Amino acid sequence: MYLSRLTLSHFRSHKRVALALDARPVAIFGPNGTGKTNLIEAVSLFSPGRGLRRAAAQDMARRPESLGWKVTGEIRGATGLHEIGFVSEGGSARQVEIDGKPASQIALGRLARTLWLIPAMDRLWIEGAEGRRRFLDRTTLSFFPDHAQLALDYEKAMRERNRLLKEQVRDGHWYRALEAQMARSGAALNANRQAALLRLARAQADATTAFPAVELELVQSEGAMPETETDLRHALEESRFRDIAAGRTLVGPHRTDLYGVFAAKGVPAAESSTGEQKALLLSLILANARALAGDIGAPPILLLDEVAAHLDAGRRAALYDEICALGAQAWLTGTGPELFAELGARAQMLEVTEESGESRVSGAGSAP
Repeated sequence: MYLSRLTLSHFRSHKRVALALDARPVAIFGPNGTGKTNLIEAVSLFSPGRGLRRAAAQDMARRPESLGWKVTGEIRGATGLHEIGFVSEGGSARQVEIDGKPASQIALGRLARTLWLIPAMDRLWIEGAEGRRRFLDRTTLSFFPDHAQLALDYEKAMRERNRLLKEQVRDGHWYRALEAQMARSGAALNANRQAALLRLARAQADATTAFPAVELELVQSEGAMPETETDLRHALEESRFRDIAAGRTLVGPHRTDLYGVFAAKGVPAAESSTGEQKALLLSLILANARALAGDIGAPPILLLDEVAAHLDAGRRAALYDEICALGAQAWLTGTGPELFAELGARAQMLEVTEESGESRVSGAGSAP
């Protein structure tokens, strides 16, 4: 699975970019602030969700024009060649097209799988549970394309239930249908998450890698997560009066946290060193990619922003070797070409510069 063509029009700092690529890793270098991350953000759109920055469509438009933007690409993978496009006009929500026809996020998830690791995720283990849930759900979505719809269904029903709670509504009649929907989608969300963790554990156990394994567990902030639809529905019903007092729903998969342990040392990930925490995240991304390759017959596209700068030469070379052995088209960014010296001819090199407020991309595969 790889992008063989990528075109950007008025996207972020890029007025126009046209790239023709092969399946090798793509090493992108240039000074800070020139638009390297903007380039891989465009690639991150080729998987369900809001992209690696979780930005609104209007924020992706090149300024000051704000004319709207367009990103198109050709994905080659197990299902053949597909042309995928994203368009936002005048700040409107982006529209997805697959092979010239409007398409859903779920359909996109069945064709393209993209995983990423960006500097904003470096504090994942020591910040709030919301970020870890988001990381887990991105991982889960890579295995189960319907996971996003389950999350939307759950969130929609929970918002309505929370509205009733804040209004101090006590009549159970108003809650039953919402709690039934939350129980259906919530139990499925939890089952998907558990299945994703099992796949990661197996992928780590079966791998020979330079990166440390991390043991993962789902934990609930208060008590155990009801695992079946029936149990979750009963838990929601029994929690109504407590939830009314709190003004929000206090039980369900939205209260789950992801707990990680550095397996070789038996030390919680949150208590590991900064370098170890980064290595644990890389280990999970690589495990996710290996598991997906086994599932769908091809590794996903990897986006690793500024990852080389945080690794010593030996660990950096090990990462590049694993990526190439996996056969993944990994998009890597860094400030200078020396960070990718260990890749040599195994990578396509792109240089990003800035001129008069416009990003410019040059190198193998770029068009003038």
